[in-house]
Amino acid sequence: MTEVILRLPTRPAPARGLGAVATDVRGDLYGPLEEAFQTWRAAEIAGLDGVLAPDDPDGEEPWTVAAGVLRAGRHLRAVAEFPPSFATPVYAAKLSATLQRAAHGRLGWKVAVGGDPAVRAAQGDPVTGEDALRRAHEFLTVAKGVWHERPYTFEGDFYRVLGGGFGHPLAGRPFPTVYLSGTTPGELDLSAAHADVHLLRLGDDVGAVRAELDRRAPGRAVRLGVELSVSVRHVGQDDGPPEGVAGRWDGFASLGHTVPEGLVGTPAELAAELDALRRRGVTTFVVEARPALAEAYRLGEHLLPALAGLAEEAVAGAR
Repeated sequence: MTEVILRLPTRPAPARGLGAVATDVRGDLYGPLEEAFQTWRAAEIAGLDGVLAPDDPDGEEPWTVAAGVLRAGRHLRAVAEFPPSFATPVYAAKLSATLQRAAHGRLGWKVAVGGDPAVRAAQGDPVTGEDALRRAHEFLTVAKGVWHERPYTFEGDFYRVLGGGFGHPLAGRPFPTVYLSGTTPGELDLSAAHADVHLLRLGDDVGAVRAELDRRAPGRAVRLGVELSVSVRHVGQDDGPPEGVAGRWDGFASLGHTVPEGLVGTPAELAAELDALRRRGVTTFVVEARPALAEAYRLGEHLLPALAGLAEEAVAGAR
């Protein structure tokens, strides 16, 4: 199964002045939270599988955004990105149990490990480097422990739980789908132990990461995904990559994207690139596209059908 998840915009967009003849009466009433909610709604209508509420220090709070999506959406999955410093693993698990019950199991976790030490320090989190990986391992171990066992006891370097665990009505729901990333030995060890989906960047060696995960976690299926930016070329486009850029492009940061590597092309061209990754075992695509609201419809109306068509051709060819 192929999964396409759209990264939501949660930070303020650049101001677009209305000129001297008009006044924007909305003031601060229309902000990134409204744009995020309109975008997830577009993603749901367009048939995407899910949205990611990113851990952006300058953006809206991801759990609040994800909860809004899950509460109002019908089928769209919501992935909340957060660092382990967000809360204790017991509280994060309890919060998630309530959301899973309300949303019928549509919540995912993207656990952000490491990152810019200065940004983490500004958030009051002094844990970095190998300690950040060890803490993430304990965080996920404890969260899954209290989710599945009662009584649950754990004593580690970062967390201590005595006689924990959930009963009714929190118990019995599926644990959130866990997305992790990275290519260092420590990051791969963490994914081998805890990830449902391991996310790569465009250009990473898919085969090598597949082999490393299989070696570290024999018998445990960890799905592969890719985080990338995309720009679907269309008539009248004036805010995308420079004219002449096509195929793989590492310049998306110049357009304000968080993920600098990505693909530029027609729906058929992008679908062919994603299909090539899919044939190598990648089943999840976490995409960033701007403007996100318009691109959500474009992805659903043009890219997904092209991707589905290639999948049908592959099935027919295998018969």
